[in-house]
Amino acid sequence: MITLYGIKNCDTIKKARRWLEDNHVDYRFHDYRVDGLDAELIQKFIAELGWEALLNTRGTTWRKLDETVRSSITTADSAAALMIEMPAIIKRPLLWAPGKPMLLGFKESQYQTYFIEV
Repeated sequence: MITLYGIKNCDTIKKARRWLEDNHVDYRFHDYRVDGLDAELIQKFIAELGWEALLNTRGTTWRKLDETVRSSITTADSAAALMIEMPAIIKRPLLWAPGKPMLLGFKESQYQTYFIEV
């Protein structure tokens, strides 16, 4: 089953969900705030994408963090702990289809290419 990970009220998530629905792609939506996020799942994301790619350092959540907290995020473990504590800091959406690489972010052209092979 294809899974789209993110936060329901995110504008980019809404665009990705609309694209999936308009293109009749069967998927499950996993809302970090509702469905949760555990260490095992975040480690799978980090193993494939890297913690630097997952950590949204351009968003409001990151900018609101105290500088000492931001400067302490230097390893996969420290980033994972922060992402579990504050899931809004994870770049989104994250799309995961069985047997395919994870896809981070939303661009219509990327989704079209990704699903040609599904």
